[in-house]
Amino acid sequence: MTPGFVLLDKPRGPTSHDMIARVRRALNVKRVGHAGTLDPLASGLLIIAVGPATRLLQYVQGLPKTYDVTGVLGVTTTTLDADGEVTSNAEVHVTADEIRAAAVSLTGEIDQVPPAVSAIKVGGERAYKRARRGEDVEMKPRRVTVYSFDILRTSTDAFEARIVCSSGTYIRSLVADVGTKVGCGAHVAHLRRTQIGELSVGDAVKPDDVDATSIRRIEDVLAHLPRLDVDAETAALARNGRRFDAAAPNGETLVVGPDGAIGVFDVRDGLSKPVTVVGATSE
Repeated sequence: MTPGFVLLDKPRGPTSHDMIARVRRALNVKRVGHAGTLDPLASGLLIIAVGPATRLLQYVQGLPKTYDVTGVLGVTTTTLDADGEVTSNAEVHVTADEIRAAAVSLTGEIDQVPPAVSAIKVGGERAYKRARRGEDVEMKPRRVTVYSFDILRTSTDAFEARIVCSSGTYIRSLVADVGTKVGCGAHVAHLRRTQIGELSVGDAVKPDDVDATSIRRIEDVLAHLPRLDVDAETAALARNGRRFDAAAPNGETLVVGPDGAIGVFDVRDGLSKPVTVVGATSE
């Protein structure tokens, strides 16, 4: 089986780990990994690497993410989403302009406090595990970038938005922050990831439909990287981790041979050296 990526449309309910298990069984391959967790509440695009392509997940994980979200105003929960216990109720007297102003104030580079039920490790243990035991978990702010936070529709007690943000941004925290700014609190009711970079959930497969034909070529998924095509002789050198002369601009470059992607190489002054090389077959 050729290494590559599966674009999966995760349904609401299962965990990302559940989806990994489904793909592993469907393809009968041990080495599988994903680029960016989706909470059980969330649905949408989950990119799963198969075989040695897992070595290249970092080049997908850093891409901007696009989400469609519904926020409910006037209700806060322990998890900042509809799966948590209600912690407060408040009357909602908010205008659409106030919601939009709050969203705009949360764009750009911001310091965001992740939810206590996130997968971030605190003291060597996942924060959500400590939070579920009733422990107080102190989460440190993280610098993230919100490229856009567009309010699409509003009602008397809810809003729908499309958010484009950097990797590591917590949409639940953004929605909660909107609620704080407008003075009534808020939580996430629905969340769907629609894009990772230029990769769209519209091109993804359902979990029950995964088979060998679902695996996309590495060079198609990593199309955002600079690309260098090489002949068979140079490809053989590259697959063995050898340096080779490269007529390409400086920087990390995806090297592709006649049989497909070989890996990412760092080009400096006409010489290419390996950064991450994938194998010819999956593991």
